[in-house]
Amino acid sequence: MQEITIPKYVEAAQPSPAKPLLFASTPEDELLGYGVPSEWLADVRRVNEDTLLQLTDHLPSEAAEALLDLATGGAPKVAKPAAADADPFEHPDAQRRFRVMANVEELERALDYPWDKWTVFLHPAQRTLVERNYNGPARAAGSAGTGKTIVALHRAVFLVRANPDARVLLTTFSDTLANALRTKLRGLISNEPRLGERLEVHSMDAIGQRLYEVNFGRPQIASREIVRDVLSEATKATEGLKFSLQFLLTEWEQVVECMAVRNLGILS
Repeated sequence: MQEITIPKYVEAAQPSPAKPLLFASTPEDELLGYGVPSEWLADVRRVNEDTLLQLTDHLPSEAAEALLDLATGGAPKVAKPAAADADPFEHPDAQRRFRVMANVEELERALDYPWDKWTVFLHPAQRTLVERNYNGPARAAGSAGTGKTIVALHRAVFLVRANPDARVLLTTFSDTLANALRTKLRGLISNEPRLGERLEVHSMDAIGQRLYEVNFGRPQIASREIVRDVLSEATKATEGLKFSLQFLLTEWEQVVECMAVRNLGILS
């Protein structure tokens, strides 16, 4: 008897496409205006959605917040240079970094705080927004670096403390920013870990998917790559098409899919 080995052919796995760089085309002057140090410009231009959080931990807070805002579809404002005769401690960026102590006792109290508390420092003007009682929805607006993210974190913690039986959900528009908020939240409630059991931080997409799974089961969602491939095949089969593939992909995501369009009558 002779043993015969039958070769088994295994299809080689295709490498996953590299994710696009988030700020490769952003002008240098704009990045500098957001507060990005010049020595970090090259690193900022090489970052994608997977490496963004690793980078923002090393940047000034206003630059990190501006890049997160830009990566999630926002339009952060470029900081204006201060006047030559202006008090440097009156600049909003300086007020986020410095606290002028009026006496020795205040300085001693400040030195008693651990560093992780100072990273989520709340200015008195921000505390007013955090602890105010609202009759309905409220909106806090401001340019990059004004502390909107810190206000949202403190507001969520304030609501959890003020309502012992409540669960609080803090949401944002991307998983990247949700992870950043979750990291800052751990530093904010490090001495009250039980609060974290009633406080959740997720992106809107993650919450929507979880609610769908609870009511209908696991969703079958086509990835962006699959949608791109289908649109690409459709464009090749259509004569006289005047639109680019990127334009069609954007229309699909922001019009057809977003509005649940199923026929042309809905658009007319």
